Amino acid sequence: MRRTLATVAAGLLLATAAPIDDAAADQLEDGRKIFALCAQCHGDNAGGNSLFLAPAIAGLGSWYIEAQLKVFRSGSRGLHPEDVAGMRMAPMARTLRTDEDLAAVAAYVASLPPTQPEREIDGGDPERGKTHYALCSSCHAVDGAGNPAMNAPGFKYASDWYLLSQMQKFRAGVRGANPANPIAAMMGPMSMVLPDEQALIDVVAHIMTLSK
Repeated sequence: MRRTLATVAAGLLLATAAPIDDAAADQLEDGRKIFALCAQCHGDNAGGNSLFLAPAIAGLGSWYIEAQLKVFRSGSRGLHPEDVAGMRMAPMARTLRTDEDLAAVAAYVASLPPTQPEREIDGGDPERGKTHYALCSSCHAVDGAGNPAMNAPGFKYASDWYLLSQMQKFRAGVRGANPANPIAAMMGPMSMVLPDEQALIDVVAHIMTLSK
């Protein structure tokens, strides 16, 4: 009797699990199709391309990708006149007309294996950067893996030029100054803790060692 009940229970679990798996597969397929447009700048593997100001995004958490696409789509990010890359992304995000499309492409990008972008920033000292990074690690984690609970993305596989440019934008108020995007606003004062441009470069140099 117990064996029969266990068999029935197992069958019910499989029956209920199958639609979820199918739904996830369908979402990834939808995301793959949508990403064809994004791939023109970010690359088929989402490894990024600095010539198009498109960072590496493969393997980022879907929660973060969704959040950024939403703020681009709403206009609370990417409309500052000094944010050239952001102004490119804002209209692209608006092509995602439904939240389902947005979630699908985010899930697809998150499913891609992280890439190892080529280093493009020279002159950084990883050891000095490690000291400065100690404060960053309280949210982004010591290994750069990020922490969704702190709204802190992982960036251990990020493009170095992109990390530097975003910190520069946070410091200048080009990013994070829109009150409609309060999460980004937290990064402004955090970036100001770094004393100068060299400190930014050093922190990026340290972050580039985290993917090894």
